Amino acid sequence: MQQHSWLFAGVGLAALLLAGCSSTQVSATGGGPGGGRGGKKGFGGGDVPVTVAVAQQRNVPVEVQVIGNVEAYSTISVKAQVGGELTNVYFHEGDFVKKNAPLFTIDPRPFQASLNQALATVAKDEAALGQSKANLERDSANLRYQESQANRYAELFKGGIISKDQSEQLRATADASTEAVAADKAAIESAAAEVQAAKAAVESARVQLGYANIPSPIEGRTGNLTIKQGNVVAPNLELITITEVEPIYVTFSVPEAQLSDIKRYMAERPLPVRARLQDESSTEEVGTLTFIDNAVDTTTGTIKLKGTFENKDRKLWPGQFVRVTLRLSTRPNAIIVPNQAIQTGQNGTFVYVVKANRTVEVRYVTASLRVDQDMVVDQGLQPGETVVTEGQLRLAPDSHVVVRDGRGGPAGRGAGQDGSGGGRGRGTKGGDPVAEGGSPQV
Repeated sequence: MQQHSWLFAGVGLAALLLAGCSSTQVSATGGGPGGGRGGKKGFGGGDVPVTVAVAQQRNVPVEVQVIGNVEAYSTISVKAQVGGELTNVYFHEGDFVKKNAPLFTIDPRPFQASLNQALATVAKDEAALGQSKANLERDSANLRYQESQANRYAELFKGGIISKDQSEQLRATADASTEAVAADKAAIESAAAEVQAAKAAVESARVQLGYANIPSPIEGRTGNLTIKQGNVVAPNLELITITEVEPIYVTFSVPEAQLSDIKRYMAERPLPVRARLQDESSTEEVGTLTFIDNAVDTTTGTIKLKGTFENKDRKLWPGQFVRVTLRLSTRPNAIIVPNQAIQTGQNGTFVYVVKANRTVEVRYVTASLRVDQDMVVDQGLQPGETVVTEGQLRLAPDSHVVVRDGRGGPAGRGAGQDGSGGGRGRGTKGGDPVAEGGSPQV
């Protein structure tokens, strides 16, 4: 009897277990809330809350944005070309100086004395040249007289009036006068050469005297003064550096793949370059692309470019890092969407397009340029279509959505019917109905 009791108890327990399994299976396979509606729900059931944006059409600038640095238009090292005491300094360190403005004076007295001596030598050599010319005139006149006498006595000798000795004596005197004239001409040439050498010495002395006064070779800002007034400087000693900052260069590098486009657009028109300091509050400076390097850097695959800026306000300073924007062209009537609307799947890039019945469609697109926070869509989208920008992880094709505002709340009538905002899967008991992360299943 006891054995039969245990048997009935076992059969009853098995029946209870079978009933529990049947109940669980029905709960798992039965339709959840809202299951009778036409469209698909989100992964967790119910309308999926999303943020959307409208595809717009406008002219889009084609630009290259990189980091560059400011480079001085020119940097000049001012050096002493003569030695002596530095008697005057006409500026303060860090001053802006104009071109040809006086900078330094080296004691000019030794150079002035050398110039005076050279001038005196010129005067002496010119006097010697004048004397040589006078001697030539004298000897030339004497030569003419001696020639006439020699010729007359030669005729008298032929007539037998005078002896041969007298005729030959006058001829010898005439020949001596001829040599004297030749010597005078050589003396004149030598004196003239002496005068030219003396004049060259004068020019050299003037140059040396000019080196005593040092003007600014360019307009720019002075740096650190290495030699103070009163010190003795030596030739070729650096005194100061001057940096030209009006205009100024901004140097930057771009990938070599963009070189052909840059050269093509640059041949058509000047390309504008904008530079902004790292400080976000600063305004942009506008210049023009003026230089493309003659070779690509093989280690980085980039090529060096330079933009020239007027820099009238002197906001750009040599050595600064700046954000550089090079505008190549403008693409007319381009379709743009926020870049967060572009998703990547196994078959390429796509967007979720919200249709009129509040369901989403997967649309494969071709995106190209990035413009600030937007992307240009070349193919697959039309202006005015609505795309999902947030909430894509819970979407599947034909999912029902409810549009929410930028803060995540429901946006008016698009909220769920139960007042929950449609953002949570109804009919679930705890836990996130969708595993976060991963690409949408398309």
